[in-house]
Amino acid sequence: MTLQSLRALPSEAALLVRISLRNLSGSFLNLIIGMIIFAGTLFFVVGGSIINSMDTGMSQSIIGSVAGNMQVYSASSEDSPALFDNWNLPDLAAIPDFSKVRAPLMANPNVREVVPMGVGSALVVCGNSADTALERLRKAVEARPRAPRGQIESLKAHVRQIVNVIQTDYDSLSRVAVKNAVDKQSVQDLARASSDAFWNGFDADPLGHLEFLENKVAGLIPDADQIYLHYAGTDLDTFGSTFDRMQVVDGQAVPKGRRGMLLSKFVYESFFKLKSAYRLDEIHEAITTQGKKIASDPDLQEFVKQNRTETREILLQLDPLSAAKCADIVRAATGSKETALPKLLESFFDTTDANFEDRYKVFYGQIAPMLELYLLKPGDMLTIQAYSKSGFLAAINVKVYGTFQFKGLEKSDLAGSLSLMDLMSFRDLYGYVTPEKVAETKRLEAEAGARQVSRADAESELFGGDSLVGDAKEGNINDKAELGDVAQRVKSQDLVTRTYSPDEINQGIALEAAVLLKDPSKLKQTMAEIQALSDAQKLNLKVVDWQKAAGNIGQFVFVAKAILYFATFIIFIVALVIINNAVVMATLQRVREIGTMRAIGAQKDFVLAMVLTETVVLGLLFGSAGAALGSAAVAWLHHAGIPAFNVFLYFFFSGPRLYPDLSTGSLIAAFFVVLFVTCASALYPAIMATRVSPIQAMASED
Repeated sequence: MTLQSLRALPSEAALLVRISLRNLSGSFLNLIIGMIIFAGTLFFVVGGSIINSMDTGMSQSIIGSVAGNMQVYSASSEDSPALFDNWNLPDLAAIPDFSKVRAPLMANPNVREVVPMGVGSALVVCGNSADTALERLRKAVEARPRAPRGQIESLKAHVRQIVNVIQTDYDSLSRVAVKNAVDKQSVQDLARASSDAFWNGFDADPLGHLEFLENKVAGLIPDADQIYLHYAGTDLDTFGSTFDRMQVVDGQAVPKGRRGMLLSKFVYESFFKLKSAYRLDEIHEAITTQGKKIASDPDLQEFVKQNRTETREILLQLDPLSAAKCADIVRAATGSKETALPKLLESFFDTTDANFEDRYKVFYGQIAPMLELYLLKPGDMLTIQAYSKSGFLAAINVKVYGTFQFKGLEKSDLAGSLSLMDLMSFRDLYGYVTPEKVAETKRLEAEAGARQVSRADAESELFGGDSLVGDAKEGNINDKAELGDVAQRVKSQDLVTRTYSPDEINQGIALEAAVLLKDPSKLKQTMAEIQALSDAQKLNLKVVDWQKAAGNIGQFVFVAKAILYFATFIIFIVALVIINNAVVMATLQRVREIGTMRAIGAQKDFVLAMVLTETVVLGLLFGSAGAALGSAAVAWLHHAGIPAFNVFLYFFFSGPRLYPDLSTGSLIAAFFVVLFVTCASALYPAIMATRVSPIQAMASED
């Protein structure tokens, strides 16, 4: 290339651009090509920004709630952690002594904190209404004469009211059930419990009557709730100070070093609350925050139907005086003259868009104070039974200090369904034998004179010798003499009030540990360093990032990104074909023009550059317009937010709404894709244009 030709380049480029701009409006095909480029760029910018924002939101949900930036677990495990898989718990081998793992991990300069944990599940059974009422009556009877005047009679009236409700249910069942479907003994027991003779004789033998009611009548109420509890055992002090999204809602945090539990606020409201009240709350939130209408929403209509037909929980909680008061309240609210409380409640819960707000206020303002809205309250003891690692059923009593939630994830049943338990209680349920249990067992063996017997000698020792068998002697058992100070030691080390040191908490098993980093951008580097450390010091650990630790949920954004990029790829492939055909047609329409340009001296390179430049300018103009509109759309969505229509989106959005941010990467990628597609689609027509000769142009004109 000569110096003169180099000097001519700027003016030639300017000429090509002027020709391209002139020809933009010269053909309807250019408009079609431009709109295709415009739509593809708009889709890419908006979709990419939304997906990237979801990726950020979900990572915040997972990292900030329980997973940390990464998870470490035993390399002997069959599975990998799946923190949000509520039903199928992964098979993780235990880390035998967490303290031996924590110290080396904390030595890494990028590690901020290591939080031990283990995930488990259990079915918790809460007593029914009769159990609760009978327990109160028994306590009042045992406290006599210290019980407040009239308390026993009031509780007796409440229990009798419950018996009458059960009696009514059984009478209705007897009328519709097939022959012999209703247990005759249960009918007889109910008849006795509802008779005047039974209650007239109650004061003469209250404990005997209570035993009959507890054993024969209480079990006839099928309203005892079985609640599935998904929990994480952890060092609650470290967990609370590390995961700053955690906040206590009801009650208080578990005292430092104590055993205890914090229920998920989501679980507490969804499963421990009176069902009628919970459904009213759901309807109220849907109307006030989501703008839904009962008249047009099938889910809200189903809630209304359930409230109308399922009033039994309320009836069982009301004693005669409370029932009469409730009936007056409902009559005033509905304007009904009905006398039967069941029908009145059915009418009260028959809510519409017009009367819902008023009845919602009446329920919580006047009816709810007469009811127990929750199956348990902060400060109550909860019995949790779960199968230990060895397959035996383990049970513990743990005090529920309150409820908690993760900020931004209040309504998510993914992050919101996990309750927190102290690590010592978790180890008891897991089946871990603590050092104190070993020591206590050895003390009991020594005091009882127990000794090991081989399998071969077991039969002879038991049946043939006299070393293990002694003569039984009649007499009273002196607990203090027989047990020494064991009972006193157990009492003094009551599990509910004992305070554990950090060393005691750390020295024991953990199934996994959340690792939080000072600089999350160095995640992969830190993972590699921790894995190398584990291999060097034989810690027997595996390391996974937060996305892997989240299980199937963690792959959602990856799949969403893959779908977006695949859809974009398909769109631009189709666009490439359409643009290619359109440019070919436009080139064929300009054969005379191109031939004339060749006749007056235009070289093939100029013709090639002209066609390519026209297409690139078209792509840049419409692509820029698409990117600009896409940026404006993302800015508007960032201000208005995209509502989470269900609990899954609530988790992925890290809150009730997603506020997308404009992704610079998506913007740059959109321009590169536009340039590639336009150049690729125009290349063949441009080459075809260079083959047009003046003779062909004149011949085609003839």
